Amino acid sequence: MSATALSIVLFAALLHASWNALVKAAPDRALTLAAVSAMHALAGILLIAISPPPAVASWPSIAVSTIVHYGYYVLLFQAYRLGDLSQVYPISRGMAPALVAIGTFLLIGETLSPLGWSGLALVTAGIAFLALQRGAGHADGKAVVVAALLGLSIAAYSVADGIGVRFSQSPTGYMGWLFLFESPVTLAILASRRRAGIRIDWKIVGIGLVGGLFAVTAYGLVLYAKTIAHIGAVSAVRESSVIIAALIGVVFFRERPWFGRVLAALVVALGVITLAVSE
Repeated sequence: MSATALSIVLFAALLHASWNALVKAAPDRALTLAAVSAMHALAGILLIAISPPPAVASWPSIAVSTIVHYGYYVLLFQAYRLGDLSQVYPISRGMAPALVAIGTFLLIGETLSPLGWSGLALVTAGIAFLALQRGAGHADGKAVVVAALLGLSIAAYSVADGIGVRFSQSPTGYMGWLFLFESPVTLAILASRRRAGIRIDWKIVGIGLVGGLFAVTAYGLVLYAKTIAHIGAVSAVRESSVIIAALIGVVFFRERPWFGRVLAALVVALGVITLAVSE
C-alpha cells in the first residue's frame, strides 16, 4: 500500500472512530443517527450535482450496499444501546478484514499472502479475547451478538462498495448516489418521533450533523482508497480505528476494565498492520 493510500485510510479511521463516539455519547442516539444519515443525503446531492453518473455496472453494488446500510444503522443503534464503545466497536470493526478478504477472494479473486493470513489470525484472536473477557463493562451478552451481526453488515457493504466503485468510472458519482439513498433512514426516524409526539432537540441534531460530516468524509476517503489499493488491505488498515475507539471508551466514557480492552485492541491493531504490510 502506498504512503498516500495509507495516510488517507488512517485519517478516515480517526474520523470513523470519532463519529461512533459521538453516537455512543449522545443522549438520543436515534435522533443522532437521523442527523448522520441526513448529512449523507446532503453530501450525496452535492456529489451528484458535480459528478458524472456512475456506470451501469456499478448500480447492483449501490443497491446491495444501500440495503445493507439500512440494516447497519439498526444494528449500530442496538449495539451502542446494549454495550460499551470499547467492547462493541472492536468486535464489529475487527471482524471486517477477515470477512472482506474472504469475500473479495470469492468474488474477484483477490487473495492474501501467508503474512496476510497471519494478520487475520491476530485480528480474530484480539476479537475473541475482547468478546470473552469476564465482566467487560457488565455488558449484556446480546451486545456481543449484535456487534457480530454489525461486523457482518460492515463486511458486506465494504465488499459491495469496493467492487462497485471500481466499476463506476465515477467514484464521486458512486458515492453521491450511495449517500443519497440513506435519506430514508432520516425520514423513518423523524416520522416515528412525530407519531410518538417526541420533540426534536436541535442541539442533538447539530451533534449528529457533525458526526455525519465525519462519517461522510471517512467513507468517501475509504472508497477513494479502494480505487488505488487492494480492497482487503484498505479494509484492514481502516480498522486501526479500533485503537482510537478503545481509548475513547476507556478515557472519556470511563469504561472498565481498561487493561483487557486496550490489550485486545492492540492485538487487533497488530493484525491490521500485518495485513496492511502484507500487500
